[in-house]
Amino acid sequence: MEDKIICQKCIYYYVTWESASPHGCKAYGFKSKSIPSLVVKQASEEECKFYKKKVK
Repeated sequence: MEDKIICQKCIYYYVTWESASPHGCKAYGFKSKSIPSLVVKQASEEECKFYKKKVK
């Protein structure tokens, strides 16, 4: 069973601190108002290919 994609737990996710686009994805190279995995899903109709869970 694959892990559910939770961007905040991904190594590529970051907070931009910009109010217009607070979420960023280093793997895809964009910032957005929405969570990056949702943007990827809407644009490509596929799940994120780069999701990699952070190691504690």
